[in-house]
Amino acid sequence: MNYNNKKFRVYENSENGETTMETIFEYKQNGNILTSEYSGGQIVRGHLIGLVDDNGKIEMSYHQINTKGELMTGICFSEPELTDNGKIKLYENWKWTSGEKSSGKSVLIEL
Repeated sequence: MNYNNKKFRVYENSENGETTMETIFEYKQNGNILTSEYSGGQIVRGHLIGLVDDNGKIEMSYHQINTKGELMTGICFSEPELTDNGKIKLYENWKWTSGEKSSGKSVLIEL
């Protein structure tokens, strides 16, 4: 699975998450290294960096500035699924490493 130059939108997120349907992720991949810049909704600017395994699963860390001016950080594990139309859907389990340090789940869909 290669995520290079793919864009994703948040489809679902836990209530304690900050990304919304307005948040767009732009993925870049070089070998097994994945990076992304993202923004929209409550996110002024965010970045993630991660590793992609042979099955397309992603282990990543992220940091972002929200509209309240706060720096938020976390870790995330994503598992891909191919949809009927050939797009990628990512099922994510994440945890804040800042703030309240709670965890949640989200789903992203390739645009």
